[in-house]
Amino acid sequence: MHPPLLPVPAGRLLVTEIPTFPPKQGKIEFSLIIPTYKESQNIKAVVEQLTHLLDKKIRDRYELIIVDDNSPDRTWEVALNVAQSYPQVKVMRRQAEKGLSTAIIRGWQVAKGKILGAIDADLQHPPEALLQLYAKMERGADLAVASRHVEGGGVSEWSLARRILSRGAQLLGLIVLPRVVGRVSDPLSGYFLLRRDAIQGKEMKPTGYKILIEVLGRGSFDRIEEVGYIFQERSEGESKVTIAQYLQYIQHLLRLRFPRLSLTRSRRYGQFLLKSLQRRRSRSQRQKRQALPFSNPR
Repeated sequence: MHPPLLPVPAGRLLVTEIPTFPPKQGKIEFSLIIPTYKESQNIKAVVEQLTHLLDKKIRDRYELIIVDDNSPDRTWEVALNVAQSYPQVKVMRRQAEKGLSTAIIRGWQVAKGKILGAIDADLQHPPEALLQLYAKMERGADLAVASRHVEGGGVSEWSLARRILSRGAQLLGLIVLPRVVGRVSDPLSGYFLLRRDAIQGKEMKPTGYKILIEVLGRGSFDRIEEVGYIFQERSEGESKVTIAQYLQYIQHLLRLRFPRLSLTRSRRYGQFLLKSLQRRRSRSQRQKRQALPFSNPR
């Protein structure tokens, strides 16, 4: 028999104090949220790898909360089947709300840990970096971020166009929100841990999928640490990176920088800035082609 689905919080995206539970349930120190959409092929593998690592460190003191946006491949059902063998796993199925950022926050709202975290389900975030992040938290960090841009970090097989877009998005963030984006080397990372009390009581209003920007913009962090990791290409399932997501990222930056800016105006400005990034990418591609030696086919 499947374990029950977690209730889906409604209303404001606000993380409160740790819920109280009967003593027999034990004390949870760490809650890791795994947002999913069409990840039925990956969910078992990521759970197996995470539990193998965490059982060595904090056995029975952590939980993995899978928040699925009602995937058509029934990822939530696959996760429930996995949960029968892994009691640390809990599953939430959202049907009235969508989006990676809100999925993570909804997971945090039902979490029991004083340390919260987020990781992708597609294994592009290597689970082995998790213990390094957790060690940073144990040593007093308020936020520990897995970064592609510090020692030990990088990307595996990204195209030139994707590298340019990623770096361009980061540069834009430094221009629009230097005091927020500049606090970490990889503000676009979706792999991080934080102290619950750093965001407790602060309403979140994310746009798009770059949740760390929202966390940095609204949370209270004195000590931030980073761990290098290699961003992997997914082996199963399909990529969800689209131009529309970059537009949402730009809108998110503008809404954090200018809280009174209307959604319509932020969308208009976002489209303008996105076109600038695309022109930059096209220019770089042309320069690369021009640099190639000419060939004379016979």
